[in-house]
Amino acid sequence: MNTWTTWIAIGVTAFGCYAVKLLGLSVPAGFLERPLVRRLAALLPIALLAALTAIQTFGTSGRTLVLDARCAGLAAAAVALLLRAPFLVVVAAAVLATAAVRALAG
Repeated sequence: MNTWTTWIAIGVTAFGCYAVKLLGLSVPAGFLERPLVRRLAALLPIALLAALTAIQTFGTSGRTLVLDARCAGLAAAAVALLLRAPFLVVVAAAVLATAAVRALAG
């Protein structure tokens, strides 16, 4: 890939991001006040974060599922959430479990 192709890709991406932002700003305020839209807007970040967490935790290597120390960290975070621990405790449990499994596994 040469330099011009890279700059063209950057320019197209920047324009696309600007167009999406402009599209979001042009939505009428009345549409955003509908109950269904409000519920979906509240749930969308949670769904995206859950999807990102799943993809990062259960990454694939070719066509095989990879289960490693990240799974232990996710399990520890899930247990902490079930126990209604504060957010920082959930993150600390995940970090400690992941580090412990990596230290024991070598």
